[in-house]
Amino acid sequence: MALKVWKNKGWYFKYKGHNVFYLDEGSGEIVVLIHGFPTSSWEWHKLWPLLKNRFRLVTLDMIGFGFSDKPVKHKYTIGSQADLLEEFLLDLAPNGVHILAGDYGDSVALELLFRHLEREKNRENGLNIRSLCLLNAGLFPETYQPLPVQKLLGGWQSRFLTPLMGKGRLSKYFETVFAKKSRLSEGEVDEFWELLTAGNGKKALHSLAGYVEERVRCRERWLGALRNTIIPVKLIAGSADPVSGRATSIRCKELIPEANTVLLEDVGHYPHIEAPQLVLKHYFEFMTPAPKERFDKQPAI
Repeated sequence: MALKVWKNKGWYFKYKGHNVFYLDEGSGEIVVLIHGFPTSSWEWHKLWPLLKNRFRLVTLDMIGFGFSDKPVKHKYTIGSQADLLEEFLLDLAPNGVHILAGDYGDSVALELLFRHLEREKNRENGLNIRSLCLLNAGLFPETYQPLPVQKLLGGWQSRFLTPLMGKGRLSKYFETVFAKKSRLSEGEVDEFWELLTAGNGKKALHSLAGYVEERVRCRERWLGALRNTIIPVKLIAGSADPVSGRATSIRCKELIPEANTVLLEDVGHYPHIEAPQLVLKHYFEFMTPAPKERFDKQPAI
């Protein structure tokens, strides 16, 4: 789906004075797709047509990303993005949602899962999570391998350097994290660059990159949520991902032996873009029939 078509399908809503771009299509149980960094909801466009034949799909560009507002003086945290999603989804999905997330979106999803468990424990009302599927998740700081550009974005100097960043650096990042056989075309890089720079977005990049440190601070909080939940959880990871691929999958099994993990060979950091049919195969197996066990165990491929 071309970026222009994606944008024309979308709508905007107001959240704390900011315009937030979203899509809502299909019918049936609601699946919320949460995007990564530094991309946007458009990263789901290859899965969208087939998924919406079975589910009602909801996605948005979190504040600071894509076609949503990108205020420079904004406190960008995983927690604040979770606040945004909770407010947006609470009335939309009174019966709960399934979550499919990737990269940065995985951290947002884990914060939502933690809050879900806390509400259950305290018998409070709120957003109900029915299942969780994570793609190439930076679950554990000890296995996260940031690339030079990610280290640059996380450093003090990024405030001054990100406004000067050109499309070539984004292209190099994608070249590094995608498997060689499935790298983006020049036209696809152009569209992701358009999304990144929309609304003067480069100026907000250094603030968004603070999520790496937030993952360190919240490690035990989110790991505890994964260990204690009884909802179905699945991790799908690409073996060729240098950031959070094979090592993350192995560490997940070490810490949560019953975890349902699948390792996709010769797939990089964006499996839903690189191998959408394979991701759909495993996701449909996970969702049909709705798994009843805490972790629906399957052999890795």
